[in-house]
Amino acid sequence: MNAPVRTKATADTGDSRRHDLLATLNLPRYVLLPGDPDRVKVMAEQWQEAHVVDLPRGYRAAVGSYGGVHIGAVSTSIGAPSLEIILHDLFRLGIDTFIRVGTTGALRDDIKTGSLIINDASVRLDGTTNLYVRPEYPAAASHEVTFALADAAATLGHDYRVGTGATSGSFLAGQGRPGVNGHKSLEGERIFEEMKRAEVLNFEMETAALFTLARLSGLRAGSVCSVIANRMTGEWGDNGGILRACQTGAEAIRRLTLWDKRKTSEGVASLTAATVSPLGQA
Repeated sequence: MNAPVRTKATADTGDSRRHDLLATLNLPRYVLLPGDPDRVKVMAEQWQEAHVVDLPRGYRAAVGSYGGVHIGAVSTSIGAPSLEIILHDLFRLGIDTFIRVGTTGALRDDIKTGSLIINDASVRLDGTTNLYVRPEYPAAASHEVTFALADAAATLGHDYRVGTGATSGSFLAGQGRPGVNGHKSLEGERIFEEMKRAEVLNFEMETAALFTLARLSGLRAGSVCSVIANRMTGEWGDNGGILRACQTGAEAIRRLTLWDKRKTSEGVASLTAATVSPLGQA
């Protein structure tokens, strides 16, 4: 491991301990972002090599190898404010490609628990990104990362959908659930109905913030989530979806690594059919 890198904490940057520990890990430019720190360990168990470290304030990180490529993962905890903090650290370390690997609730009764949703865009109901840019600015994924995720899920034979999600700043009232002490929010109920009518696939709590902050910084981001709740049928359960989402994220990073090498060697700026096929010769 590299010697610890110390940075001076300031009132603007905040606590530097997390950043300093991340700087020792030799993270690659591609990083998976689970919310749950325990999911970092799940990911590491799928890799051929892995080194896992705990970070201050309950975050966790891992670095290793998967399918012959360098891979990393850093937990973001719950919600946009927590994700904003860890992204600040990762941006400063020069990481430029991010894949959220999370859990979500589906808004269509034909989406089964345990299946995957790959969001190519998300409705910005997170509360954090409005402090960065006007509400009309889109929360859109990188087309390259989205394609890598869809290709990985299809190749692995996983059941998945691609479409628009909604990112809420609240797990309960903001998603139309009974809130604290059973409180029913009229605004939360209205949002729930509006998202269904707008053909939004799912609710979760981080994707729009990731997409918006990455795009504002000229970086790439994508999202794959395991459906653990169907809000239409009332069903709840993992059904192996978290493992499939973690595997899909790792396979997407493998693809992006190989495709980016091909782009560099061929002197092209974007993905083409020649770039992505055949994958094994990249």
